[in-house]
Amino acid sequence: MDPLELLGNPVRLRIVHALRGGRELTTGELGERIADVSKATLYRHVELLAEGGILEVAEERRVRGAVERRFRLRAERASITPEQLEQLTTDDHRRAFAIAMAALLAEFTAYVDRPGADPIADLVGYRQHGIWLSEPELHELIEGLRTAILPALTNEATPDRRRYLLSPILFPTEPTAP
Repeated sequence: MDPLELLGNPVRLRIVHALRGGRELTTGELGERIADVSKATLYRHVELLAEGGILEVAEERRVRGAVERRFRLRAERASITPEQLEQLTTDDHRRAFAIAMAALLAEFTAYVDRPGADPIADLVGYRQHGIWLSEPELHELIEGLRTAILPALTNEATPDRRRYLLSPILFPTEPTAP
């Protein structure tokens, strides 16, 4: 299956998010993190991602007569290439955005439904700002965001780190002036 097709599902996107940062998790552990998805659905999506090469088995061991697999993300396969991006149609972009928003909404809902969730203490943010930018200012803003975000993308999961979902969204809301 095409990586675009594999990543084009909110549940599969959430599985990918859960495994970022060098994590190795069993399907049961993924189920604890994505508790609002049924076990059968989660197993099916993990299997699709593994068959598609986005996940790989990091370890197998016998547990009470069954084989338990720990999965890890193959980061190089879990993203869309610039060439693939150029091939997307307007409808493809619309569908991809809807899937990203569905995954984001599901992650946020799971967060606020968790006992003890405290958006104020957790510094949760979801503001929107309308900003006016020239093309050079737009490029400068994007480069500044990359400079700020890229180092954090290489962080591995450790006991003193919490996983956050950061979803920068940027698009023009008005056509280019003639």
